[in-house]
Amino acid sequence: MRQRTAKQLQRFDDTLVPCQIDSAVRLKNHIQPYFRGDQMVSVLVVYYSRTGNTKAMAEIIAEAAGKEGAQVRLKEVADASNDDLVWADGILIGSPVYFGQPASEIKRFIDDSISVRKQLENKVGAAFVSSGHRAGGRETTIMALLQSFIVHGMVVCGDPISTGGHYGAVASGTPDDRSSQECRGLAKKVVALATKLQST
Repeated sequence: MRQRTAKQLQRFDDTLVPCQIDSAVRLKNHIQPYFRGDQMVSVLVVYYSRTGNTKAMAEIIAEAAGKEGAQVRLKEVADASNDDLVWADGILIGSPVYFGQPASEIKRFIDDSISVRKQLENKVGAAFVSSGHRAGGRETTIMALLQSFIVHGMVVCGDPISTGGHYGAVASGTPDDRSSQECRGLAKKVVALATKLQST
């Protein structure tokens, strides 16, 4: 087999191309972390939470992204900055549903990101939300977040077909097993997509 370096590592879906690193180590099936050249893909998870439900979703997403090999920053929106947005290859923003829209704290964070707009192009963006009622406006809130990503020229990512295949991860109140599965699936998809985009 022709010898290859780590920089030549490629990932196609869930199967790694067989190769060798430094002419010594043969890779099998899966490897952590995902590589962007010789660097890890970086993922930012930003959230606002008043009751703790959106925070719980954010923690599930951050943990899942880390298990996929990404370098993760998990931040409450008050502690997040434009520097975090520029740093990340994949950005996931979470908010509770307020009158069918994101919380004002999240909206303010997005408004302030205009100063780094040109630096966010082609990054991966995804959203997750929680509401007190199943018809409380979850889809409209997710769409508002996704629209913001589109304005930045980002690549929008929904949850994978395996967990529903819709706009993002949602929860009614405390995240249940289904919501947690959506969060993990969304995190995995963001990491995989960001990896593929950064390798091109």
